Amino acid sequence: MTLAFVVPGLDEAASEKAIAILQNRLSQEQEAALVLKHAHWNVTGPNFIAVHEMLDPEVEAVVITSIDPTHHDYVMKTLAEEKWCFCEKPLSQNAADCEDIIKREQEIGKRLVQVGFMRHYDRGYAEMKRIIDSGEIGKPLLIKCCHRNVAQGPGFKTENGVTNVAIHELDICRWLLGDEYEDVQCVKVRQSSNSNKGYDNPQVMLMRTKNGCFIDVEVQVADGYGYDIQCEVVCENGTVKLPDPYAVVRRSRPAGWDSVQPAESMPIMTDWKERFIEAYDIEFCKWVESVHAGKLTGPSSWDGYVACVAGDALNASRGTSQFMKVETMEKPEMYK
Repeated sequence: MTLAFVVPGLDEAASEKAIAILQNRLSQEQEAALVLKHAHWNVTGPNFIAVHEMLDPEVEAVVITSIDPTHHDYVMKTLAEEKWCFCEKPLSQNAADCEDIIKREQEIGKRLVQVGFMRHYDRGYAEMKRIIDSGEIGKPLLIKCCHRNVAQGPGFKTENGVTNVAIHELDICRWLLGDEYEDVQCVKVRQSSNSNKGYDNPQVMLMRTKNGCFIDVEVQVADGYGYDIQCEVVCENGTVKLPDPYAVVRRSRPAGWDSVQPAESMPIMTDWKERFIEAYDIEFCKWVESVHAGKLTGPSSWDGYVACVAGDALNASRGTSQFMKVETMEKPEMYK
């Protein structure tokens, strides 16, 4: 190979090796782009219900990241063509629609749908699960979670605090414990002064599992300060807690500060994309790899369904002061 340019500090052999590595990486990216070639969405009307035909034989896989009410229809259209499908959470906004998807996958006889529960790929959650599964600190007893957002856009409703926000906790707690929900309750508490848009804020969600664990989840969709995700699992002989994201701690004396002691602070995230950007990257790469291998390994339609069943029960329990049973269909063999 005759090189037109050589990077300063690298001899020709090292340059050729670097070029080979980069060329291989470029080829992988081009291959992934082909696999993920988007079907063209024909968006019409305020609800984004219409979808362009996805019959192009070159389209091997479809990625659905549209608004929540469209997910069920888009997934079913994708399954009608028996194509691989990545659907951002929630799989649907109710359990009945999720059952449609599960039944269609059973008819096909193969898992084609992965649900975008990206926390499975977050390093903090993954390490928590490793410790819990190892039994190093005994059996899990309790989980304490919070999910706080700065604000929500127009059209957000109280029930969306479950179906759009707490859906992550409904999934991740079940995954951490390797357990199923017995019953759940949603409790309205004193409302924040930031709650001025017609929805309950905060909400507290209580869940009991079949193995006797108790879970409480605080959800705020307008906390007034930042994006804050917390999770602590209390076990028999210790606890495991989700670490805060990496951040540089600043120590300084702000203007007008009278004390001789410096102020200590660290930046607070205000965006979910920033908090979980690495998990999203890992999630998508793993999905592409599993599509290439012909077998999905990430969260399944069943996982999306169970989260929706629990979510339906939480919304039904609001205002009743009662726990509601979480009752699912029998789990098909293909999801075990």
